[in-house]
Amino acid sequence: MNKKTKNEILEWIKTIFTSLALAMLITLIVQPTIVSGKSMDPTLENKDYLFLNKLAYKAESPKRGDIIVFKTDLIDKKSNKKKDLVKRVIALPGEHILIKNSEVYINNKYLDESYINDVYTEGDIDIVVPENHIFVMGDNRPDSLDSRNQNIGTISLDDVIGKVVIRAYPFDKIGKIN
Repeated sequence: MNKKTKNEILEWIKTIFTSLALAMLITLIVQPTIVSGKSMDPTLENKDYLFLNKLAYKAESPKRGDIIVFKTDLIDKKSNKKKDLVKRVIALPGEHILIKNSEVYINNKYLDESYINDVYTEGDIDIVVPENHIFVMGDNRPDSLDSRNQNIGTISLDDVIGKVVIRAYPFDKIGKIN
């Protein structure tokens, strides 16, 4: 084997190693997901392709209004695997959330929610969110399985996968998610 061939092989090995290292780094930081259902209409729609920042909450906690993806114990009937859900953070650890007469109050202050699909928020909730937990709801309140449901409840911060940051599809709606 001549020197030129050895150098080419070394360059290929370096390129492959660098590519693999970069791919592993990206998967530690970013995760793709697809919206399934209408629970986040009108903000997110069924089959929207999203990217999550998996490191968003390593240094800080979720904020009210953040859209997150979290793990649940619910089983997807098609895949027979546990479902991940996409919802909006409504109440933070230690906050008192009250849902009464279709209105949401956090610590006795009315929560103005211009992003929701319907003005009606079903449920009769009156709880203090436990430490290390958050209360989440979908933007399409009549069609959202969220913290109001006893099968979901408040979400442990350990179950949060990441913050939704970018919509990549459909192409006419590509951009940052606020």
